[in-house]
Amino acid sequence: MKYSIIVPVFNRPDEVDELLESLSNQTQQDFEVIIVEDGSVKTCKDVCEKYADILALHYYAKENSGPGQSRNYGAERANGEWLIILDSDVVLPEGYIKAVSADLHSANDIAAFGGPDAAHPSFTPVQKAISYSMTSFFTTGGIRGGKAKLDKFYPRSFNMGIRRDVYLHLGGFSKMRFGEDIDFSYRIVEAGHKTRLFPEAWVWHKRRTDFRKFFRQVYNSGIARINLTKRHPGTLKLVHLLPTVFTLGVIGCLMLFGLGAAMYCYGEWLDAYNLRPTDNMHQGVGFVFCILALLPLLLYSGIIFIDSTIRNKSLWVGLLSIPAAFVQLTGYGLGFIEAWWKRCILKQDEFTAFEKTFYK
Repeated sequence: MKYSIIVPVFNRPDEVDELLESLSNQTQQDFEVIIVEDGSVKTCKDVCEKYADILALHYYAKENSGPGQSRNYGAERANGEWLIILDSDVVLPEGYIKAVSADLHSANDIAAFGGPDAAHPSFTPVQKAISYSMTSFFTTGGIRGGKAKLDKFYPRSFNMGIRRDVYLHLGGFSKMRFGEDIDFSYRIVEAGHKTRLFPEAWVWHKRRTDFRKFFRQVYNSGIARINLTKRHPGTLKLVHLLPTVFTLGVIGCLMLFGLGAAMYCYGEWLDAYNLRPTDNMHQGVGFVFCILALLPLLLYSGIIFIDSTIRNKSLWVGLLSIPAAFVQLTGYGLGFIEAWWKRCILKQDEFTAFEKTFYK
C-alpha cells in the first residue's frame, strides 16, 4: 500500500461511518485504513465491520491515552509508504487521494504535507459558522490552509501526511495535552525536512457541533500556543497575539459600557430625587461612554455578518458567525492569558499547570 490512513476515535461511531463511506468512494484506492479506538465507551467496531469487505480496514481498540498516542499506535502497525493522519470528524471528497498523489508527484522532495478544510453543504448552520470563524481572514488572518504560502507549511492533524520512515524516526506525536500536531510539525521542520501545503487535497471538517464545545477547543488552543512557545522558542508570531489583544479589547469595551451605564443610571437617580445638576453631565457622559464602547464591537460584528453571509450565501449562517467569531477569538485569548500566567509568571510545569485530560 502506498498510503496508510490513520484515524483515532473517541465515542464517534456516526462520524466514522461517514468518513469510511467517503473513503470507499475514492477514485484511487491504493490505501489501507487503520482505526484506533481510544478507550471509547460507544465504539465504532460494528461500523468498521460494515466496511470490512469494501476497504483494506484494520480496527484496533486500546485504553484511552489521547489522540497523539493513538496515532502513534496506528503508525506502528501501518504498512504504507506514506501515513495520512485524519480526524474522525472529517469527510473526504472522492478525489482526495488522487489529489495527494498528483501533488506528491510534483513535489517529491518533501517529507510531510497538509491540506486545508472546508464546510460541506450538508453541515448545520452552526457548523458552517464555526468553520467560517476558523478560516476567515477576519478571525484567523486566513493562515489555516491559505494558498499564498505553500512551502514550510505546518500541517495539522485533521489533514496531515508524512513519510512513514520520517514519522518513526522522529518518534511521532509527543504527549502534549493540546497542540501535539503543531509540536510534531515544528519537529519535522527543525529536523531539516521539507513540508508543503497541498491546496487541492482538502477535506470537509465538521469541527465542534455547538459553541460550548467550540469554546473549549479554542481555549485549549490558546493554552497550547504558550506550551508550544516554551518547547520551540521563536515560534510565537504577531498573529498568535491578535486573539489576546482582541479579548482584552472586548473586556475593555465591556468595562467602558458598564461605566457608562452606571453613570447614566446615576443621573436618572439624581433626576428621580430632583438632585440632578442643570448640565445633565452624568447622563450625557454615560451615554457617550456606552456609544464608544459598543461602536467597535458593532462594527466588527457587521464586517463578520456581511462577509460570512456572502461566503455562505445565508443570512442565518452570517448571523451565527458573529457569536462564532467572538467565541473563537476570546476563547483562544483567554486560554492564552491563563497559560501565560501559569507558565511564564508562576513558572509551572506544562503538565502540572493544567491537570486535565484531553478535550473530547
